[in-house]
Amino acid sequence: MNRATIALLAWLATLFAVPSVASAAQHLRLALQKTGTGNWEIQVAQAFGLDKEADLELQINELASPEASKIALLGGNTDLIISDWLWVARERTNGVKVTFYPYSSGIGALMSKNPSINEIVDLKGKKVGVAGGPLDKSWLLLKAAALKKGIDLEKEATIIYAAPPLIAEKALQGEIDAVLEYWNFTIDLEAQGFRRVIDLTSIEKELGAKDKVIITGYVFNEEFAAKNPTTLQKFLIMTKKARELIETDDRAWNIVAKYLQNKTPTTLDLYRKSYSESSPKKSIAEEQADVAKIYSVLAEIGGEKLVGPTKTLDMNVFYKGPH
Repeated sequence: MNRATIALLAWLATLFAVPSVASAAQHLRLALQKTGTGNWEIQVAQAFGLDKEADLELQINELASPEASKIALLGGNTDLIISDWLWVARERTNGVKVTFYPYSSGIGALMSKNPSINEIVDLKGKKVGVAGGPLDKSWLLLKAAALKKGIDLEKEATIIYAAPPLIAEKALQGEIDAVLEYWNFTIDLEAQGFRRVIDLTSIEKELGAKDKVIITGYVFNEEFAAKNPTTLQKFLIMTKKARELIETDDRAWNIVAKYLQNKTPTTLDLYRKSYSESSPKKSIAEEQADVAKIYSVLAEIGGEKLVGPTKTLDMNVFYKGPH
């Protein structure tokens, strides 16, 4: 084979070769709660090949708690987590440049079986279980709404703080008159005959929001977003498609149902309905405006322990896309 032939073959090879850098999938590290809805979407995305369609290589670290994912992000061990804007705002006051993209407006409710409890005023003299602690967002929202009606729940009711599963168990045992629970626990309690006395979405509107307030979002560092805008955009589009499949396609929902073990068909329907209703519906600007309203309420009632030194929302809490 002469030199001219070798050169021609080499040139043809370059025409048909696919450069390895161009073909390599874009890598993204996720730290997600194993039982959380974010993990539902990743499982559906992978089952339907949406990750391959987006040319993404996803490294999933399934964790037991939201706190573990925060530690992973702050430690540089993951690129993206799901958390709430309040945590993002507080971290930013500490100089940590994390940012937030809307994921879900899912929030809990005040649940009870007691027929005499129908509104906030009826909680006077009652035992009220609160999932989380005294600085939990849901509790502060309920507390603020009560104060607007001249009721100090901390003084006029017996408040019991505990982890969500324990609060739910105490409610089922009849040891508590009403419970303020996270969204998924409210569904399980509803299946056990409890009523939704107060949906916190109605409290949000009472406190100045125009519509449902976004609660959780995808959280990542500003530096990561600046360096990887295409990867991030592909991920957000992929998860939106996965979410739409879960809402509309029974094949996708059957994947999710495996994570919701020992649930009746009725309870599963409630989970799907609640999940679907929590999808972001507003523009980033509208979401931010409602969050700013609620933030000011929380800052007033929760003080520096909750939000840090600032009482107004940092407008860079929300990720607005590549610039």
